[in-house]
Amino acid sequence: MSKLALGIIETVGLAAAIEAADTAVKSANIKVIGYELTKGDGMATVKIEGSVGAVKAAIHAAVMNANKVSKVWGNLVIPRPSDGLEMLVYNDETVGIEKKEDQDKDQDEEQVERVKIPHEKNEEIENMSREYVEDYKELMEENEHIQEKIEKEQKDIEIEEESSSETDICNICKDPKCPRKKGDLRKMCIHYEELKKEGRFNK
Repeated sequence: MSKLALGIIETVGLAAAIEAADTAVKSANIKVIGYELTKGDGMATVKIEGSVGAVKAAIHAAVMNANKVSKVWGNLVIPRPSDGLEMLVYNDETVGIEKKEDQDKDQDEEQVERVKIPHEKNEEIENMSREYVEDYKELMEENEHIQEKIEKEQKDIEIEEESSSETDICNICKDPKCPRKKGDLRKMCIHYEELKKEGRFNK
C-alpha cells in the first residue's frame, strides 16, 4: 500500500461525486484513484491520494462544492493507511483505477524497450564496424597496388642508372675515375698519353 495519505468522499449521486473529484484535483496536488458505486441507494465514493496536507485541503474543498450539487454522505482522511486496506481501496469495483496487471504489463514493455535500445545501438555499431572493415580492406588493396607501382618505378630507375653509367664510362680506358665520357675528345682521357705511346691511336 502506498504511504501517501488516502482521502475518501461519499456522495449521493454520481454528479456530486464528479464535482467532488474535479474540485479536489483543482484545489490541491492530489491524484484521483477512481470512484466506486454502491449497489443501491445511489451512493458514489471518490478515492484520492497525495500528501496529508494536500488531501485534507482537497477533501475540504470537495465537500463544500459537492454539497451544492447533492448531499455529501461522509468523508475521511487517513494519513498513513495500513497495507491491509489495499484490497479495499484498489479493487475491481473501483472505476478508473489502473489494474495491477496493466501496470505490470506496462513495466514489462518499458523494460523490453530499454533492453531493445542498446541492442539496436549494438547493431548500428556492428554495421558501422563492417563498413570500416570493408573500407580498410579497400585501402589496403590500394596501398598494395601503389607499393607495387613504386617498386616497379624504382627498378626501372635502377636499370636506367645502370645503362647510363655504362655509357658514361670512358670507352677508351674503361676507368670509372676518368672524367671523359663516350663521344668526348680523346685528349680528355686521363690515360691518353699512355695509350698513345702504346700505339692505341692512329696518327
